[in-house]
Amino acid sequence: MSPHVSARRFLRPSLVLAALLAAAGLPLAGSPVAGQPAAGEPAAQARGEVNVYTYREAKLVEPLFSAFTAETGIKVNTLSANRGLEQRIAAEGASSPADVLLTVDIGRLKDAIDAGIAQPIRSKTLDEVVPAAFRDPDGLWYAISARARVVYASKERVEQDEITYEGLADPKWKGRICIRSGQHIYNNALFAAFIAHHGEAKTEEWLKGLKANLAQKPSGGDREVARDIAAGKCDIGLGNTYYWALMHERDPAKKAWAEATEVILPTFEGGGTHMNVSGVVLTKHAPNQANAVRLIEWLMSDTAQRIYADINYEYPIRTGTTINPVIASYGELRADTVSLVTIAEHKKAAATLVDKVGFDD
Repeated sequence: MSPHVSARRFLRPSLVLAALLAAAGLPLAGSPVAGQPAAGEPAAQARGEVNVYTYREAKLVEPLFSAFTAETGIKVNTLSANRGLEQRIAAEGASSPADVLLTVDIGRLKDAIDAGIAQPIRSKTLDEVVPAAFRDPDGLWYAISARARVVYASKERVEQDEITYEGLADPKWKGRICIRSGQHIYNNALFAAFIAHHGEAKTEEWLKGLKANLAQKPSGGDREVARDIAAGKCDIGLGNTYYWALMHERDPAKKAWAEATEVILPTFEGGGTHMNVSGVVLTKHAPNQANAVRLIEWLMSDTAQRIYADINYEYPIRTGTTINPVIASYGELRADTVSLVTIAEHKKAAATLVDKVGFDD
């Protein structure tokens, strides 16, 4: 194994992981797999490994890769980082140990393509399972889960349960909105989607209106938006679906922030709720290409989709996979139909408009 990639250490599984694997009919990592040699036997080692570079936190992908190893005998080595993985893979060149890049947001998927580190994934399985809107037309990336950019609203001070993205610029919200930086990739993608719907001129005017409604300078992250709503600093804000669920279900210190708010699924006028994705790229010089493709295909199995959706509180990509109850409680999702590829094409323009209107100032 390359020194650039650290092997996962199977610590004592959490109760959540144990329950998920048991529900999926899979053994815990480190336990014998039916029909396969016990851990440590040469035949199991011969199945090889696969190296994954990821922007996801280790705790968010560990259950997934544990299940894959248990089912296939293929060891998954991971390297996690907050930034710069595309550049690292490019710099490593043909000697890069990376087989798969697991990343978040269409912007980072586009960065990987633009950096020249991806190769097409030739898989009939993936093409049959992943809807066209959630994959690159040339097979350079595939989504494995989806998230929505939604409104967090004060339960005490906001009565309406429907809102449009366009409506965020309505003067009635003046001094009542909190948001993270307009240049953050999550907001950049939403603003790019707005351009896809309305064009740059109308998006500029909308951004001016949204800025005029802010209660404070853009700051923090999505969790801090909920915090500030709970503290009464603002009444509504933008956040991703999974952050609210993680606060409510997994973070006792922030549970009160979630309980003070509710999630509203906004839509574009004449469209749906803005979606983004977690996705995978097969690297250009993948040293374990066959195992990498096998992992990517496995990630679209019903088993993997259920585990990933439950652990990360995201929407599954595979049709028919059960949505986590917390996410389902937000209401019926009507996803926007603007493709992620189109959104990616407008990201630079969106960033330019954010600077032009002084959104973050």
